[in-house]
Amino acid sequence: MSPAPTDAPTASSEAPVDLKPPYLVTLEPVVTDVVGPAAAEVDRDGVYPIDALNSLGRAGLLGLVSSPAVGGMGEGPRAAAAVVQELARHCGSTAMVVLMHYAATSVLEVHGPDDVREAIAAGRYVTTLAFSETGSRSHFWAPLSTATPEGGQVRLDASKSWVTSAGQADGYVWSSRPLAAEGASTLWLVPADAKGLSVGPPFDGLGLRGNHSSPMKAEGVTVGTDGMLGPDGGGFDVMIGTVLPWFQVMNAAFSVGTADAATVKAASHAASTRLQHLDQSLADNPVVRGHVARMRVTTDSALALLLDTLTAMELSRADAILRVLEVKAVASETATEVTDLAMRVCGGAAFRKEGGVERHFRDSRAATVMAPTTDALYDFIGRAVCGLPVF
Repeated sequence: MSPAPTDAPTASSEAPVDLKPPYLVTLEPVVTDVVGPAAAEVDRDGVYPIDALNSLGRAGLLGLVSSPAVGGMGEGPRAAAAVVQELARHCGSTAMVVLMHYAATSVLEVHGPDDVREAIAAGRYVTTLAFSETGSRSHFWAPLSTATPEGGQVRLDASKSWVTSAGQADGYVWSSRPLAAEGASTLWLVPADAKGLSVGPPFDGLGLRGNHSSPMKAEGVTVGTDGMLGPDGGGFDVMIGTVLPWFQVMNAAFSVGTADAATVKAASHAASTRLQHLDQSLADNPVVRGHVARMRVTTDSALALLLDTLTAMELSRADAILRVLEVKAVASETATEVTDLAMRVCGGAAFRKEGGVERHFRDSRAATVMAPTTDALYDFIGRAVCGLPVF
């Protein structure tokens, strides 16, 4: 074999190649300088992560999935999932706010007005979904709220049960019963300053304490017919065809990021904490190592399913719908299992808030009960596998 040319790079001389896509490179300083340092305060005090959102806006990342035609980055679900996953490793509340912003933006990119789309792309506008209702709970596809013609406009009356960024978003992608057409629902863009729109008590819950998820009411809120997103009666199709795939993969990414952060912290604790009387680290204990290994394997398995789901969506594979249904169920169950193991590995230290493990433990619980809930997804998956109609 002939020797390599003298100017050929060798393994030891090659400069490392950064394979991160540009949007993740852009995200790095935002996470390092703003999101990460504020995570404990956001959680402790239930503070909405406005500084993080402002930084994401300035970096162009609030417009990640907005079309280049309106000034956005033009990325799709894979990029959105990657950003949410990285944010979740540092601050679950920020990740959830951004997740819901991207999910709502996916609707507005298809059906929304250009001025709002441009404002989102410019980082000046945060949006969110307002689907779940007091009367139908996690069955988000079945709103009970009404839309009524009134003097050339439309009157909206509703009692929404959980709205992320309630009172903080600039506009809400809102569901109601159809105005006049057949169908399960109609979608609207409701501006935050609409008269008759009110926000319930501030969120004071177990986890995701800074996402400002609260009930909202619409009492005689009026919007123009041009505020309709898609056709009257076509809300269900938009929810299932557009929102659900985006939401499912991003929610799975949230769970994977949370599980990964807990795994890294637990492994670090096990390796660095010593039992001085035995002259051993916790990691020298095979039971502890087994727990950490299980955390790593299950987290990586959920990530592999997430990446395969994104590929299935991009290629329009025959199993894409099944993967979309599976991915959130698997990832959410993974996150609860992994964060539970992290608490066990870290022992009493895990209960100290400064370590962040108990925050990941609390934040991970939300995904299993966010609509569609894990139990509902198992029903949908079972229907699909058995050849029954999913909905």
